[in-house]
Amino acid sequence: MTDFPIHSVLARCAAAVAAKPPAAMFGLRDEGYDTLYEQLISSIISVRTYDETSTEVSRRLFALARTPEEMIRLDRETLIDAISKATFPGDKADNILALSHRIVADYGGETPADFDQLTAFRGVGPKVASLALGVALNHPIIAVDIHVHRITNRWGYVATKTPDQTRNALTNKLPRDLWIEINRVLVPFGKHVCTGTRPKCHSCPVVDDCARVGVKW
Repeated sequence: MTDFPIHSVLARCAAAVAAKPPAAMFGLRDEGYDTLYEQLISSIISVRTYDETSTEVSRRLFALARTPEEMIRLDRETLIDAISKATFPGDKADNILALSHRIVADYGGETPADFDQLTAFRGVGPKVASLALGVALNHPIIAVDIHVHRITNRWGYVATKTPDQTRNALTNKLPRDLWIEINRVLVPFGKHVCTGTRPKCHSCPVVDDCARVGVKW
């Protein structure tokens, strides 16, 4: 699809889900949890956890600690209890405490605004680092979750097999002004319209531009 109207498509997708709850990290940012550290912690919590749960858990944790200095004052059991509704709370608590200690010890309490430095922290993969940098700092980087991966392949805009491959493909193809926007729009669009199974093609605002790759009628 060499002439895929990506700006128009994303605008129509955004309009279709304007009344739906926002993607978790963007919603938390708009509530005031907008520092790179808060976005990093929320993104870690969100891994394999539903958006609604991620938002609730992040709010609960941030009621106790919102900076690395405050976080390392929590004991492990308190932290696990605060994030217990997320998946793998023990592992995530350990990762949050470990990176918080490193941020204080190695970076003077300032979360490094660098992809390679963030992904060097245990528990911080490419999606987590990209999401935190993009949402908190408007850093020009693409965060690819399952929705972005599925939908851009379904459109025929990319042809990839893994989210990492999709991130690379989009980095080479997607206009730079849409790098952050694509995650903000396609997370709710993937939850409510272009779902994993039984996508709502009959009411989709971009059906005429979609190749419907893999969709079985």
